[in-house]
Amino acid sequence: MTATSTQSQHPASVNNVALGRYIEVTTAAAFKITLGFKPRYVKVQNVAASAVTFEWYEGMAAASAVKTAAAGDKTIVTTNGITVAADGFTLGLDTSINIVNEQLSWLCLG
Repeated sequence: MTATSTQSQHPASVNNVALGRYIEVTTAAAFKITLGFKPRYVKVQNVAASAVTFEWYEGMAAASAVKTAAAGDKTIVTTNGITVAADGFTLGLDTSINIVNEQLSWLCLG
């Protein structure tokens, strides 16, 4: 069995960090966060009762994420997850994390 490893080094190293909060008070919908850079890692945490976390790592498909439930169970989301763009990211309408009146906190590295 062969192990494969990749590592990013300068100039592809982390040069940008952004974090923030988002709350939807009317209707849950996919939303875009504009950062001004393309993230290589995105973490979105629902800080309300559901406490679900989505993480996207460089190389993952669009609309996907690693979902961690409040109980700690991890699954791979392949639709309505996180899609990265050249200037930010979009969080899809996955109803386990994107919920009306529940705060989402996010962290991006790029």
